[in-house]
Amino acid sequence: MTPSLRRATGRSTPLSLADRLFSTGEDRRTARLIEESIDALEIRLAVETKFTGGLVDVVSRYLLDAGGKRVRPILAFLTAQLGDGVTDEVVTAATSIELTHLASLYHDDVMDDADQRRGVPSAQNVWGNSVAILTGDLLFARASALLAQLGERAIRLQADTFERLCLGQLNETIGPQDGEDVVAHYLRVLADKTGSLISASAQLGIIFSGADSSYEEPVREFGEKVGIAFQLVDDVIDIAPSDEESGKTPGTDIRAGVATLPVLFLRQEAVSDPEAAALLARLTPEALEAGGADADEAIRMLREHPVTRRTVDEARRFAREAIEALAPLPAGTVKKTLIRFADTVVERTS
Repeated sequence: MTPSLRRATGRSTPLSLADRLFSTGEDRRTARLIEESIDALEIRLAVETKFTGGLVDVVSRYLLDAGGKRVRPILAFLTAQLGDGVTDEVVTAATSIELTHLASLYHDDVMDDADQRRGVPSAQNVWGNSVAILTGDLLFARASALLAQLGERAIRLQADTFERLCLGQLNETIGPQDGEDVVAHYLRVLADKTGSLISASAQLGIIFSGADSSYEEPVREFGEKVGIAFQLVDDVIDIAPSDEESGKTPGTDIRAGVATLPVLFLRQEAVSDPEAAALLARLTPEALEAGGADADEAIRMLREHPVTRRTVDEARRFAREAIEALAPLPAGTVKKTLIRFADTVVERTS
C-alpha cells in the first residue's frame, strides 16, 4: 500500500524499503501530493469543528483529536488524481465526508452503548447521550453546509449517503423481517452503514477533480464492496485471540449481543447440526456474560469453526469484486493503489 493509505493522522510515514524498490516516480509523486492534501484537510477540519467556543468545541473536536487514519478523505484525494488532482473543491468535499464519518461515530456509540472509541472513553460516556447525539447532529449540519458550497450534485450525493447511513442503522436495530434471508440482510446493513460513505468519498474525488465521468461508477462500486469486506474482516478480528498490545477481549461484539457473520452462519447450520446448535447456545450474551473459562472456550470454538473460514472467504469475495470493478480505470498509480488497498483489507485476517 502506498504510504498515504497507511498514514496515521499527524505522523509522517516514510517509504518502506519495499516501497522504494518497487514504486515508480509517479507513485512517489502521488504519495507526496496526498500527504500534502492530508495536511490541508487537517487545517480545514480544525476550522470546521469550531462553533461557539467552550464545551461545544471541546465535544465537537473530541473524536477528531482522538485520531483516525482519514481513509475516506484519502480515497477522495487518490481518485482525484484521475482528473486535475486535489482541487479546493476536493478538499472541501473530503472535509465534509470526514465530518459526516465523525458524526456517525457519535451516534453509533450511543446506539451501541460503547465504552470506548479510538482508545478514549466514548463521548456519551463522558458527557451523556444527549450531548453526544446533539454533537453528531451539529457535525452533520456542518458537513451539509460545506457540500452546499459545491452545488446540487454534491448535495444530492450527500443526502443519498446520509439516507443510507440512517437506513443501515435502522435496519440493524430492527433486524431482519420474518422469512428474510438474515445473511443478505446483514450484508445490506454493512453496505449502507460502511460501504456508502466509502463509495461516496471515492466518487467525490472523481466529480470535483474534473475526471472522466465514466470512472465514477467503478469507484463507487469499489468503495461499497471494499467497505463490506472491511467490516467482515472486523467480524473475524473480533474473535481473534487477544494480545498484549491490543488488550482486547476476544468476542467483544458477540458478548454485546451483536450477531456477526460467523454467528449468522452458525445459526444457519444449527438448524440441522446439533453440535452447531450446542455451540450457538454457549454464545448467547447471557451465556457469555458470566465470562471465565467457559466463555473464552466458546469464543475459541467459534474461531476454529468452519463458519469463521466462510466469513473470511466472503470478505475475500467482496474484495475481489471490488478489484474487478476497477477494470475500466486506466493502468497506473491510482488503480494499483486501490487494488493494494483492497488486498490489504483482507490481509488483516492473516
